[in-house]
Amino acid sequence: MQGRLDDHSVHLPGDARQRFYDSRGYGKPTGGNDLIVAPVEAAHLLARGDIDGVDGMGLRELLARTGTTLDFVVYKDLRDRGFYLSPARDDWPGVDSDVADGADFVVYPRGNGPWDGEVEHRMRVVGERESISVDGLGDVVLAIVDEDGDLTYFDTEAYDPEGTATEDLPSDLDAQLLSDRALLWSGMDDVYQQGFFGQRLYGRNADDGPLQLSLLEAAHLARQGAVDIDEADVVACGRDVEGDRFDRRLAVYSELRAAGTVPKSGFKFGSDFRVYTDFESVSDLSHSEFLVRVVTPDHTFAPRDLSLDVRLAGGVRKRMVFALTDAKQKVDWLSVSRLTP
Repeated sequence: MQGRLDDHSVHLPGDARQRFYDSRGYGKPTGGNDLIVAPVEAAHLLARGDIDGVDGMGLRELLARTGTTLDFVVYKDLRDRGFYLSPARDDWPGVDSDVADGADFVVYPRGNGPWDGEVEHRMRVVGERESISVDGLGDVVLAIVDEDGDLTYFDTEAYDPEGTATEDLPSDLDAQLLSDRALLWSGMDDVYQQGFFGQRLYGRNADDGPLQLSLLEAAHLARQGAVDIDEADVVACGRDVEGDRFDRRLAVYSELRAAGTVPKSGFKFGSDFRVYTDFESVSDLSHSEFLVRVVTPDHTFAPRDLSLDVRLAGGVRKRMVFALTDAKQKVDWLSVSRLTP
């Protein structure tokens, strides 16, 4: 069987519908026995030997002419894993405009096809050297093809931080603002034990002594009236240290505290925060559950950097979360995790 390439689709004649759509979910029926398939579907049929060519072209020529090599790598991998999938075209069976938007493929649950009305994944294909805009993520799986042709899948979805911590803070504690942090000289035990604010100046194993507070912690405590320094002074100090990024990180820190979680420095993990969700006191402290990196809503990821963040978080059994924070300090949360289809 020879296909005909026409307007970014391949027309397959004869009994193509029965052979390829009805039994295996390829393409779009045209009302008769023939079938329209996307170039990547035609390439897969060529690779399987199910069709003889497209306008006399074999697989090599078809991939080069249609620019579908990366799509083919992903398509074949998912077919080999037992999935039916369709190109994300809003006039294709099983696909509507909402599902197609921002995706390259629509993947159906195992055992289902485009006729069953259920979608497992919206899939976007990305090469290792492409950039990924953060504003297009959420409810989509990234299929990243590296320079060796190997595949890594990342699931991206909205996230809602939530924890068990409560704040019962004292007021007007004696604090001193320094150039890049603050020192707390009174009420240290309650603030540290019950809220995990600060770190002992005498070392993490010390049971007493003043607390070192990060500028974020100091600004938050000043806003709550818990320390006797002015919030505006702390914020000005923070801006001197890291510019307007301080305001965005403070907005994220405040939202995490308001959600009942306890954020602490994520420096050791290459992130802005490590976050505890199940918290009663430092004495009963468990492991942090997720890492947060603060980015702007127009941030662009390099796939390699995204992979590094997710791999590191997974390696220490944590979720990787990005806090998308704009100039007005509105925060949206995006979780990215490794996926094995």
